[in-house]
Amino acid sequence: MRLTLSLSLLLAITACTPTAAPEAEAPVTQAASVDDVPSFDAFIAGKPTPQDFRKRYPAVLLVLPGDIATRELRMDRSRYFAELDEQQRISGGKFQ
Repeated sequence: MRLTLSLSLLLAITACTPTAAPEAEAPVTQAASVDDVPSFDAFIAGKPTPQDFRKRYPAVLLVLPGDIATRELRMDRSRYFAELDEQQRISGGKFQ
């Protein structure tokens, strides 16, 4: 009897305990290429990290020094070849 009462009480307390809702991930709203070039240039001028770049422009392929990439010509600004400074931050680059 005592065990049944203890289990019932435990289940009641557990059922009433609020739990944190899982965080919703922000939807990816970036286009597959960069359309606002002045805004992009201002972002690069701030010397972002590669992680910051991928977070802000998830659909644009970031190619870092030493990465192997094909050399086809893309006219849609969907692939950015970055140059890194001493702190491994993006200091410039070009679309190809």
